[in-house]
Amino acid sequence: MALSPGTRFGSYDISALLGAGGMGEVYRARDSRLKREVALKVLTEAFAADPERLARFQREAELLASLHHPHIAGIHGLEEQDGIRALVLELVEGETLAERSAHAPLPLDEALLIARQIAEALQAAHEQGIIHRDLKPANIKVTPDGTVKVLDFGLAKLTEGAPAAAGSGAGSAALARSPAGLSLSPTITSPALLTGAGMILGTAAYMSPEQAKGRPADKRSDVWAFGCVLFEMLTGKRPFPGDDVSDVLASVLARDPDWSAVPAGVPAPVQTLLTRCLEKDRHRRVADIAAARFALEDVPRGPAATTLTVPGPRHTRERIGWFVAAAVSVALVASVAFGAFVSRRAAPAADPAPALVRFSVAPPSGGIRRARTSFAVSPDGQTVAFGAQDADGVRQLFIRRLDAVEARVVDGAEGATGVFWSPDSRALGFGKASGIYRSDLDGTPPRRLCAIPGSTSTTGGTWNASGVIVFGGRMGGLYQVAATGGTAVPVTTLDAAAHEGGHYSPWFLPDGRHLLFLAMGIGEVNGTIWVTALDDPAR
Repeated sequence: MALSPGTRFGSYDISALLGAGGMGEVYRARDSRLKREVALKVLTEAFAADPERLARFQREAELLASLHHPHIAGIHGLEEQDGIRALVLELVEGETLAERSAHAPLPLDEALLIARQIAEALQAAHEQGIIHRDLKPANIKVTPDGTVKVLDFGLAKLTEGAPAAAGSGAGSAALARSPAGLSLSPTITSPALLTGAGMILGTAAYMSPEQAKGRPADKRSDVWAFGCVLFEMLTGKRPFPGDDVSDVLASVLARDPDWSAVPAGVPAPVQTLLTRCLEKDRHRRVADIAAARFALEDVPRGPAATTLTVPGPRHTRERIGWFVAAAVSVALVASVAFGAFVSRRAAPAADPAPALVRFSVAPPSGGIRRARTSFAVSPDGQTVAFGAQDADGVRQLFIRRLDAVEARVVDGAEGATGVFWSPDSRALGFGKASGIYRSDLDGTPPRRLCAIPGSTSTTGGTWNASGVIVFGGRMGGLYQVAATGGTAVPVTTLDAAAHEGGHYSPWFLPDGRHLLFLAMGIGEVNGTIWVTALDDPAR
Protein backbone atom coordinates (compact mmCIF):
# COMPACT_ATOMS: atom_id res chain seq x y z
CA MET A 1 0.00 0.00 0.00
CA ALA A 2 1.47 3.36 -1.02
CA LEU A 3 0.39 6.55 0.69
CA SER A 4 -0.35 9.62 -1.37
CA PRO A 5 -2.69 12.61 -1.16
CA GLY A 6 -6.28 11.41 -1.46
CA THR A 7 -5.65 7.96 0.03
CA ARG A 8 -6.75 6.72 3.44
CA PHE A 9 -4.65 5.10 6.17
CA GLY A 10 -6.86 3.69 8.89
CA SER A 11 -9.01 6.59 10.08
CA TYR A 12 -6.65 9.17 8.56
CA ASP A 13 -7.30 10.92 5.23
CA ILE A 14 -3.97 11.84 3.61
CA SER A 15 -3.97 15.40 2.22
CA ALA A 16 -0.34 16.27 1.46
CA LEU A 17 3.28 15.12 1.60
CA LEU A 18 5.08 17.41 4.05
CA GLY A 19 8.59 16.06 3.61
CA ALA A 20 10.90 13.07 3.41
CA GLY A 21 13.93 12.14 5.47
CA GLY A 22 16.41 9.39 6.08
CA MET A 23 13.92 6.97 7.65
CA GLY A 24 10.64 7.81 6.00
CA GLU A 25 8.08 10.32 4.84
CA VAL A 26 5.82 12.73 6.71
CA TYR A 27 2.26 13.39 5.53
CA ARG A 28 -0.41 15.81 6.58
CA ALA A 29 -3.66 13.97 7.37
CA ARG A 30 -7.10 14.48 8.84
CA ASP A 31 -8.16 12.29 11.75
CA SER A 32 -11.75 11.45 10.77
CA ARG A 33 -12.60 10.23 14.26
CA LEU A 34 -11.35 13.15 16.36
CA LYS A 35 -11.71 15.80 13.61
CA ARG A 36 -8.17 17.16 13.88
CA GLU A 37 -5.17 17.63 11.62
CA VAL A 38 -2.17 15.39 12.34
CA ALA A 39 1.21 14.49 10.89
CA LEU A 40 1.86 10.87 9.89
CA LYS A 41 5.50 9.79 9.95
CA VAL A 42 5.68 6.65 7.83
CA LEU A 43 8.59 4.23 7.82
CA THR A 44 9.64 3.54 4.23
CA GLU A 45 9.13 0.06 2.81
CA ALA A 46 12.86 -0.60 2.59
CA PHE A 47 13.38 0.19 6.28
CA ALA A 48 10.21 -1.60 7.42
CA ALA A 49 11.98 -4.92 6.80
CA ASP A 50 15.05 -3.88 8.84
CA PRO A 51 14.73 -5.02 12.49
CA GLU A 52 17.08 -2.28 13.72
CA ARG A 53 15.12 0.43 11.91
CA LEU A 54 11.86 -0.98 13.27
CA ALA A 55 13.29 -0.98 16.78
CA ARG A 56 14.43 2.64 16.37
CA PHE A 57 10.97 3.59 15.07
CA GLN A 58 9.33 1.90 18.04
CA ARG A 59 11.73 3.57 20.43
CA GLU A 60 10.98 7.02 18.97
CA ALA A 61 7.29 6.43 19.69
CA GLU A 62 8.05 5.37 23.26
CA LEU A 63 10.36 8.31 23.89
CA LEU A 64 7.83 10.82 22.58
CA ALA A 65 5.10 9.22 24.66
CA SER A 66 7.21 9.85 27.76
CA LEU A 67 7.67 13.55 26.99
CA HIS A 68 4.93 16.04 27.79
CA HIS A 69 6.12 19.57 27.24
CA PRO A 70 4.71 22.58 25.37
CA HIS A 71 7.95 22.98 23.41
CA ILE A 72 8.19 19.35 22.24
CA ALA A 73 5.91 18.12 19.46
CA GLY A 74 3.79 15.36 20.95
CA ILE A 75 2.62 11.98 19.74
CA HIS A 76 -0.97 10.77 19.42
CA GLY A 77 -0.33 7.12 18.62
CA LEU A 78 1.38 4.39 16.59
CA GLU A 79 -0.61 2.82 13.75
CA GLU A 80 -0.03 -0.13 11.40
CA GLN A 81 -1.97 -1.16 8.29
CA ASP A 82 -1.05 -3.46 5.39
CA GLY A 83 2.55 -3.64 6.58
CA ILE A 84 2.93 0.16 6.85
CA ARG A 85 3.86 1.62 10.21
CA ALA A 86 3.22 5.25 11.05
CA LEU A 87 3.69 7.52 14.02
CA VAL A 88 0.66 9.79 14.50
CA LEU A 89 2.22 13.08 15.59
CA GLU A 90 1.07 16.53 16.58
CA LEU A 91 0.85 18.67 13.45
CA VAL A 92 2.90 21.79 14.10
CA GLU A 93 1.96 24.70 11.87
CA GLY A 94 4.56 27.30 10.97
CA GLU A 95 8.10 27.45 9.65
CA THR A 96 11.15 25.49 10.64
CA LEU A 97 13.92 27.57 12.13
CA ALA A 98 15.93 26.80 8.98
CA GLU A 99 13.19 28.42 6.87
CA ARG A 100 12.76 31.30 9.27
CA SER A 101 16.43 32.26 9.43
CA ALA A 102 17.34 31.38 5.81
CA HIS A 103 21.01 32.13 6.53
CA ALA A 104 20.23 35.65 7.73
CA PRO A 105 20.53 36.71 11.38
CA LEU A 106 17.38 37.00 13.44
CA PRO A 107 16.68 40.08 15.56
CA LEU A 108 18.40 39.67 18.91
CA ASP A 109 15.21 39.59 21.03
CA GLU A 110 13.62 37.01 18.71
CA ALA A 111 16.74 34.82 18.70
CA LEU A 112 16.96 34.85 22.50
CA LEU A 113 13.24 34.10 22.89
CA ILE A 114 13.55 31.10 20.56
CA ALA A 115 16.75 29.95 22.30
CA ARG A 116 15.06 30.00 25.72
CA GLN A 117 12.24 27.80 24.48
CA ILE A 118 14.68 25.33 22.85
CA ALA A 119 16.58 25.17 26.13
CA GLU A 120 13.35 24.45 28.02
CA ALA A 121 12.54 21.57 25.64
CA LEU A 122 16.01 20.06 25.95
CA GLN A 123 15.92 20.42 29.72
CA ALA A 124 12.62 18.53 29.84
CA ALA A 125 14.07 15.74 27.66
CA HIS A 126 17.31 15.53 29.66
CA GLU A 127 15.38 15.31 32.92
CA GLN A 128 13.73 12.19 31.46
CA GLY A 129 17.17 10.82 30.56
CA ILE A 130 16.64 11.45 26.83
CA ILE A 131 19.32 12.93 24.55
CA HIS A 132 18.12 14.31 21.22
CA ARG A 133 21.43 13.88 19.27
CA ASP A 134 20.11 15.57 16.12
CA LEU A 135 19.17 19.10 17.16
CA LYS A 136 19.37 21.49 14.20
CA PRO A 137 17.24 24.31 12.71
CA ALA A 138 15.37 21.90 10.43
CA ASN A 139 14.17 20.01 13.53
CA ILE A 140 12.84 23.13 15.25
CA LYS A 141 9.54 24.75 14.29
CA VAL A 142 8.21 28.19 15.20
CA THR A 143 4.41 28.40 15.15
CA PRO A 144 2.56 31.52 13.97
CA ASP A 145 2.14 32.67 17.58
CA GLY A 146 5.87 32.36 18.29
CA THR A 147 5.83 29.05 20.16
CA VAL A 148 8.86 26.82 19.53
CA LYS A 149 8.44 23.08 19.05
CA VAL A 150 11.40 20.68 18.93
CA LEU A 151 10.77 17.82 16.47
CA ASP A 152 12.24 14.51 15.36
CA PHE A 153 13.53 12.38 18.20
CA GLY A 154 14.35 9.63 15.69
CA LEU A 155 18.03 9.59 16.71
CA ALA A 156 17.37 10.17 20.40
CA LYS A 157 18.62 7.70 22.96
CA LEU A 158 18.06 6.91 26.61
CA THR A 159 21.00 7.50 28.93
CA GLU A 160 22.09 4.73 31.24
CA GLY A 161 19.75 4.41 34.20
CA ALA A 162 17.02 6.51 32.59
CA PRO A 163 13.40 5.52 33.23
CA ALA A 164 11.60 3.50 30.59
CA ALA A 165 9.23 5.33 28.30
CA ALA A 166 5.74 5.58 29.67
CA GLY A 167 3.62 2.69 28.54
CA SER A 168 6.52 0.67 27.08
CA GLY A 169 6.80 -3.00 27.77
CA ALA A 170 9.62 -4.65 29.68
CA GLY A 171 11.20 -6.00 26.53
CA SER A 172 11.46 -2.62 24.84
CA ALA A 173 12.72 -1.01 28.04
CA ALA A 174 15.45 -3.61 28.34
CA LEU A 175 16.40 -3.09 24.71
CA ALA A 176 16.64 0.68 25.24
CA ARG A 177 18.98 0.20 28.20
CA SER A 178 21.14 -2.50 26.68
CA PRO A 179 24.32 -1.79 24.67
CA ALA A 180 22.60 -3.15 21.58
CA GLY A 181 19.60 -0.86 22.11
CA LEU A 182 21.78 2.21 22.63
CA SER A 183 23.55 1.54 19.34
CA LEU A 184 20.40 1.46 17.26
CA SER A 185 20.84 5.15 16.36
CA PRO A 186 24.38 5.09 14.98
CA THR A 187 26.60 8.14 15.08
CA ILE A 188 28.53 8.88 11.88
CA THR A 189 32.11 7.79 12.36
CA SER A 190 33.78 7.95 8.96
CA PRO A 191 33.29 9.39 5.45
CA ALA A 192 32.63 5.86 4.23
CA LEU A 193 29.32 5.93 6.09
CA LEU A 194 28.23 9.33 4.78
CA THR A 195 25.48 8.32 2.39
CA GLY A 196 22.79 10.82 1.55
CA ALA A 197 25.30 13.65 1.69
CA GLY A 198 22.80 16.50 1.74
CA MET A 199 20.95 15.16 4.78
CA ILE A 200 24.09 14.10 6.62
CA LEU A 201 25.81 17.41 5.88
CA GLY A 202 23.05 19.22 7.69
CA THR A 203 23.48 16.92 10.68
CA ALA A 204 27.27 17.07 10.58
CA ALA A 205 27.20 20.87 10.83
CA TYR A 206 25.66 20.57 14.32
CA MET A 207 27.51 17.43 15.42
CA SER A 208 29.66 17.62 18.54
CA PRO A 209 33.37 16.72 18.37
CA GLU A 210 32.79 13.56 20.40
CA GLN A 211 30.09 12.42 17.98
CA ALA A 212 32.33 13.22 15.02
CA LYS A 213 34.98 10.96 16.59
CA GLY A 214 32.48 8.13 17.01
CA ARG A 215 32.38 8.42 20.81
CA PRO A 216 29.18 8.11 22.88
CA ALA A 217 26.99 11.21 23.06
CA ASP A 218 25.66 12.63 26.30
CA LYS A 219 23.58 15.68 27.18
CA ARG A 220 26.64 17.91 26.60
CA SER A 221 26.41 16.89 22.94
CA ASP A 222 22.94 18.50 22.84
CA VAL A 223 24.45 21.58 24.52
CA TRP A 224 26.97 21.80 21.65
CA ALA A 225 24.19 21.57 19.04
CA PHE A 226 22.23 24.20 20.96
CA GLY A 227 25.28 26.48 20.77
CA CYS A 228 25.50 25.90 17.02
CA VAL A 229 21.83 26.81 16.56
CA LEU A 230 22.15 29.94 18.71
CA PHE A 231 25.28 31.02 16.80
CA GLU A 232 23.43 30.61 13.50
CA MET A 233 20.40 32.58 14.70
CA LEU A 234 22.62 35.48 15.82
CA THR A 235 24.96 35.56 12.81
CA GLY A 236 23.09 33.99 9.90
CA LYS A 237 26.07 31.65 9.46
CA ARG A 238 26.91 28.15 10.57
CA PRO A 239 29.74 28.08 13.09
CA PHE A 240 31.44 25.19 11.28
CA PRO A 241 30.97 25.57 7.50
CA GLY A 242 32.51 23.45 4.77
CA ASP A 243 32.26 22.52 1.11
CA ASP A 244 31.58 18.86 1.85
CA VAL A 245 31.00 16.51 4.77
CA SER A 246 34.68 15.82 5.40
CA ASP A 247 35.46 19.52 5.47
CA VAL A 248 32.61 20.17 7.91
CA LEU A 249 33.78 17.41 10.25
CA ALA A 250 37.36 18.73 10.05
CA SER A 251 36.05 22.16 10.99
CA VAL A 252 34.14 20.74 13.95
CA LEU A 253 37.23 18.90 15.19
CA ALA A 254 39.98 21.43 14.53
CA ARG A 255 38.71 24.97 13.79
CA ASP A 256 37.07 27.67 15.89
CA PRO A 257 33.92 29.53 14.86
CA ASP A 258 34.32 32.97 13.33
CA TRP A 259 33.65 34.87 16.53
CA SER A 260 33.95 38.19 14.70
CA ALA A 261 30.64 37.35 12.97
CA VAL A 262 28.76 37.72 16.27
CA PRO A 263 27.11 41.19 16.19
CA ALA A 264 28.57 43.77 18.56
CA GLY A 265 25.14 44.32 20.11
CA VAL A 266 24.93 40.77 21.49
CA PRO A 267 25.19 41.08 25.31
CA ALA A 268 28.42 39.86 26.88
CA PRO A 269 26.68 37.05 28.87
CA VAL A 270 25.32 35.60 25.61
CA GLN A 271 28.75 35.77 23.95
CA THR A 272 30.24 33.97 26.95
CA LEU A 273 27.49 31.35 26.83
CA LEU A 274 28.22 30.74 23.13
CA THR A 275 31.91 30.16 23.71
CA ARG A 276 31.24 27.76 26.60
CA CYS A 277 28.59 25.80 24.66
CA LEU A 278 31.04 25.38 21.75
CA GLU A 279 34.00 24.16 23.79
CA LYS A 280 35.48 21.20 21.90
CA ASP A 281 36.51 19.58 25.19
CA ARG A 282 33.19 18.56 26.67
CA HIS A 283 34.68 18.63 30.18
CA ARG A 284 35.01 22.42 29.72
CA ARG A 285 31.63 22.79 28.05
CA VAL A 286 28.43 23.92 29.77
CA ALA A 287 27.46 20.74 31.55
CA ASP A 288 23.69 21.19 31.74
CA ILE A 289 21.27 22.94 29.40
CA ALA A 290 19.45 24.30 32.46
CA ALA A 291 22.48 26.52 33.10
CA ALA A 292 22.18 27.91 29.57
CA ARG A 293 18.47 28.53 30.08
CA PHE A 294 19.03 30.43 33.32
CA ALA A 295 21.83 32.46 31.72
CA LEU A 296 19.53 33.49 28.87
CA GLU A 297 16.71 34.42 31.23
CA ASP A 298 19.02 36.76 33.13
CA VAL A 299 20.17 38.65 30.02
CA PRO A 300 19.17 42.35 30.25
CA ARG A 301 16.63 43.25 27.58
CA GLY A 302 16.41 46.50 25.71
CA PRO A 303 17.87 49.92 26.58
CA ALA A 304 18.11 51.27 30.09
CA ALA A 305 14.64 52.27 31.19
CA THR A 306 12.55 53.31 34.16
CA THR A 307 10.90 50.18 35.53
CA LEU A 308 7.35 50.27 36.86
CA THR A 309 6.06 46.95 38.16
CA VAL A 310 2.29 46.55 38.07
CA PRO A 311 1.30 44.43 41.11
CA GLY A 312 0.17 40.94 40.29
CA PRO A 313 0.93 37.26 40.95
CA ARG A 314 4.45 36.27 39.95
CA HIS A 315 6.31 32.98 39.56
CA THR A 316 9.64 32.93 41.33
CA ARG A 317 11.21 30.38 39.01
CA GLU A 318 9.84 31.63 35.71
CA ARG A 319 9.67 35.21 34.43
CA ILE A 320 6.38 34.75 32.66
CA GLY A 321 5.66 38.42 32.10
CA TRP A 322 8.79 39.68 30.35
CA PHE A 323 7.63 39.22 26.78
CA VAL A 324 4.35 40.97 27.45
CA ALA A 325 6.28 43.76 29.19
CA ALA A 326 8.52 44.21 26.19
CA ALA A 327 5.59 44.15 23.79
CA VAL A 328 3.64 46.66 25.88
CA SER A 329 6.70 48.90 25.92
CA VAL A 330 6.99 48.72 22.13
CA ALA A 331 3.30 49.53 21.72
CA LEU A 332 3.47 52.47 24.09
CA VAL A 333 6.63 53.83 22.52
CA ALA A 334 5.08 53.49 19.05
CA SER A 335 1.93 55.29 20.18
CA VAL A 336 3.91 58.08 21.78
CA ALA A 337 6.16 58.38 18.73
CA PHE A 338 3.18 58.58 16.35
CA GLY A 339 1.52 61.19 18.56
CA ALA A 340 4.70 63.22 18.67
CA PHE A 341 4.95 63.01 14.86
CA VAL A 342 1.40 64.33 14.44
CA SER A 343 2.05 67.09 16.99
CA ARG A 344 5.17 68.24 15.20
CA ARG A 345 3.23 68.51 11.93
CA ALA A 346 0.42 70.44 13.62
CA ALA A 347 2.59 72.89 15.57
CA PRO A 348 6.16 74.06 15.09
CA ALA A 349 7.13 73.66 18.74
CA ALA A 350 7.98 70.09 19.76
CA ASP A 351 7.28 68.82 23.26
CA PRO A 352 10.14 67.25 25.23
CA ALA A 353 10.57 63.55 24.52
CA PRO A 354 8.50 61.54 27.03
CA ALA A 355 10.24 59.09 29.35
CA LEU A 356 10.00 55.40 28.53
CA VAL A 357 8.06 53.46 31.14
CA ARG A 358 8.25 49.65 31.21
CA PHE A 359 6.01 47.41 33.25
CA SER A 360 5.04 43.75 33.39
CA VAL A 361 1.61 42.18 33.00
CA ALA A 362 1.61 38.63 34.29
CA PRO A 363 -0.98 35.89 33.68
CA PRO A 364 -2.69 34.47 36.78
CA SER A 365 -0.88 31.90 38.87
CA GLY A 366 -1.80 28.23 38.80
CA GLY A 367 0.35 26.56 36.15
CA ILE A 368 0.20 29.32 33.51
CA ARG A 369 3.34 29.39 31.40
CA ARG A 370 5.06 32.33 29.78
CA ALA A 371 3.11 34.60 27.46
CA ARG A 372 3.52 34.49 23.71
CA THR A 373 3.16 36.88 20.82
CA SER A 374 -0.66 36.98 20.53
CA PHE A 375 -1.03 40.40 22.16
CA ALA A 376 -2.88 43.72 21.73
CA VAL A 377 -3.59 46.96 23.64
CA SER A 378 -7.17 48.24 23.56
CA PRO A 379 -7.77 51.49 21.62
CA ASP A 380 -8.70 53.30 24.86
CA GLY A 381 -5.34 52.30 26.31
CA GLN A 382 -6.89 50.71 29.40
CA THR A 383 -6.71 46.97 28.76
CA VAL A 384 -4.20 44.43 27.45
CA ALA A 385 -5.22 41.18 25.74
CA PHE A 386 -2.60 38.47 25.48
CA GLY A 387 -2.14 34.74 24.96
CA ALA A 388 -0.47 32.39 27.43
CA GLN A 389 -0.18 28.63 27.74
CA ASP A 390 -1.43 26.63 30.69
CA ALA A 391 0.46 23.71 32.22
CA ASP A 392 -0.98 21.35 29.60
CA GLY A 393 0.25 23.51 26.73
CA VAL A 394 -3.24 24.81 25.86
CA ARG A 395 -3.14 28.39 24.63
CA GLN A 396 -5.59 30.62 26.52
CA LEU A 397 -6.57 34.24 25.90
CA PHE A 398 -6.43 36.67 28.84
CA ILE A 399 -7.42 40.30 29.34
CA ARG A 400 -6.02 42.55 32.03
CA ARG A 401 -7.04 46.12 32.85
CA LEU A 402 -3.97 48.12 33.72
CA ASP A 403 -5.60 49.29 36.95
CA ALA A 404 -6.52 45.74 37.98
CA VAL A 405 -4.54 43.24 40.04
CA GLU A 406 -5.13 40.11 37.96
CA ALA A 407 -5.80 39.07 34.40
CA ARG A 408 -8.88 37.00 33.60
CA VAL A 409 -9.34 34.31 30.99
CA VAL A 410 -11.62 34.86 27.99
CA ASP A 411 -13.94 31.86 28.04
CA GLY A 412 -14.25 29.92 24.78
CA ALA A 413 -11.06 31.38 23.27
CA GLU A 414 -8.75 28.38 23.73
CA GLY A 415 -6.15 28.26 20.95
CA ALA A 416 -6.75 31.89 19.92
CA THR A 417 -4.14 33.60 17.72
CA GLY A 418 -3.80 37.01 16.10
CA VAL A 419 -5.88 38.89 18.69
CA PHE A 420 -7.17 42.40 17.84
CA TRP A 421 -9.62 44.90 19.39
CA SER A 422 -12.85 46.54 18.29
CA PRO A 423 -12.64 50.35 17.98
CA ASP A 424 -14.75 50.85 21.12
CA SER A 425 -12.55 48.46 23.17
CA ARG A 426 -15.61 46.35 24.06
CA ALA A 427 -14.87 43.28 21.94
CA LEU A 428 -11.97 41.15 20.74
CA GLY A 429 -11.37 39.44 17.42
CA PHE A 430 -9.06 36.45 16.96
CA GLY A 431 -8.37 33.37 14.86
CA LYS A 432 -9.28 29.91 16.08
CA ALA A 433 -9.92 26.53 14.47
CA SER A 434 -9.72 27.83 10.89
CA GLY A 435 -12.10 30.71 11.55
CA ILE A 436 -12.28 34.33 12.65
CA TYR A 437 -14.13 34.78 15.94
CA ARG A 438 -15.58 37.71 17.89
CA SER A 439 -15.79 37.80 21.68
CA ASP A 440 -17.80 40.62 23.26
CA LEU A 441 -16.57 41.36 26.76
CA ASP A 442 -20.10 41.32 28.20
CA GLY A 443 -19.79 37.62 28.99
CA THR A 444 -21.50 36.20 25.88
CA PRO A 445 -19.67 33.23 24.28
CA PRO A 446 -17.41 33.92 21.25
CA ARG A 447 -19.10 33.51 17.89
CA ARG A 448 -17.60 32.52 14.56
CA LEU A 449 -17.75 35.24 11.92
CA CYS A 450 -16.30 33.40 8.91
CA ALA A 451 -13.79 30.83 7.71
CA ILE A 452 -10.16 31.69 6.98
CA PRO A 453 -9.93 30.92 3.25
CA GLY A 454 -7.25 28.35 2.44
CA SER A 455 -5.67 28.41 5.89
CA THR A 456 -5.89 27.10 9.44
CA SER A 457 -4.56 30.21 11.17
CA THR A 458 -4.62 33.98 10.91
CA THR A 459 -1.71 36.37 10.48
CA GLY A 460 -3.43 39.18 12.37
CA GLY A 461 -6.49 41.39 12.08
CA THR A 462 -7.76 44.94 12.37
CA TRP A 463 -11.24 46.41 12.97
CA ASN A 464 -12.50 49.83 11.86
CA ALA A 465 -15.27 52.07 13.19
CA SER A 466 -17.55 51.14 10.28
CA GLY A 467 -17.73 47.53 11.47
CA VAL A 468 -15.32 46.02 8.94
CA ILE A 469 -12.70 43.48 9.98
CA VAL A 470 -9.67 42.80 7.78
CA PHE A 471 -7.55 39.74 8.51
CA GLY A 472 -4.78 37.70 6.93
CA GLY A 473 -4.63 33.99 6.23
CA ARG A 474 -1.44 31.96 6.38
CA MET A 475 0.26 31.92 2.94
CA GLY A 476 -2.46 34.11 1.41
CA GLY A 477 -3.74 37.64 0.98
CA LEU A 478 -5.97 39.79 3.18
CA TYR A 479 -9.74 39.38 3.50
CA GLN A 480 -12.56 41.48 4.92
CA VAL A 481 -15.71 40.45 6.75
CA ALA A 482 -18.43 42.35 8.57
CA ALA A 483 -18.04 42.48 12.35
CA THR A 484 -21.49 40.85 12.52
CA GLY A 485 -20.35 37.91 10.36
CA GLY A 486 -20.67 36.81 6.75
CA THR A 487 -18.52 35.61 3.86
CA ALA A 488 -14.88 36.67 3.68
CA VAL A 489 -14.11 38.84 0.64
CA PRO A 490 -10.57 39.35 -0.73
CA VAL A 491 -8.90 42.71 -0.09
CA THR A 492 -5.42 41.97 -1.47
CA THR A 493 -3.90 39.30 -3.69
CA LEU A 494 -0.37 37.95 -3.65
CA ASP A 495 2.03 39.38 -6.23
CA ALA A 496 3.33 36.26 -7.99
CA ALA A 497 6.00 38.25 -9.84
CA ALA A 498 7.43 39.37 -6.50
CA HIS A 499 7.22 35.80 -5.13
CA GLU A 500 5.05 36.92 -2.23
CA GLY A 501 4.20 34.19 0.24
CA GLY A 502 1.72 35.96 2.48
CA HIS A 503 0.25 39.23 3.73
CA TYR A 504 0.55 39.88 7.45
CA SER A 505 -0.45 42.24 10.28
CA PRO A 506 -3.09 44.48 8.67
CA TRP A 507 -3.61 47.81 10.47
CA PHE A 508 -6.37 50.32 9.70
CA LEU A 509 -5.30 53.94 9.41
CA PRO A 510 -7.48 56.55 11.20
CA ASP A 511 -9.76 57.13 8.19
CA GLY A 512 -10.97 53.51 8.41
CA ARG A 513 -10.56 53.14 4.66
CA HIS A 514 -6.81 52.81 4.16
CA LEU A 515 -4.73 50.14 5.85
CA LEU A 516 -1.14 49.03 6.15
CA PHE A 517 0.05 45.45 5.73
CA LEU A 518 3.31 43.53 5.55
CA ALA A 519 4.07 41.45 2.43
CA MET A 520 6.56 38.63 2.97
CA GLY A 521 8.31 36.71 0.20
CA ILE A 522 8.43 32.93 0.15
CA GLY A 523 11.29 31.86 2.40
CA GLU A 524 12.26 35.50 3.04
CA VAL A 525 12.98 37.08 6.42
CA ASN A 526 12.48 40.68 5.28
CA GLY A 527 9.20 42.11 4.01
CA THR A 528 7.68 45.24 2.51
CA ILE A 529 5.08 47.45 4.19
CA TRP A 530 2.35 48.55 1.78
CA VAL A 531 -0.68 50.84 2.06
CA THR A 532 -3.91 50.01 0.26
CA ALA A 533 -7.61 50.80 0.58
CA LEU A 534 -10.78 48.75 0.94
CA ASP A 535 -12.27 50.26 -2.23
CA ASP A 536 -9.06 50.51 -4.28
CA PRO A 537 -6.71 47.54 -4.80
CA ALA A 538 -3.79 49.77 -5.79
CA ARG A 539 -0.84 49.67 -3.37
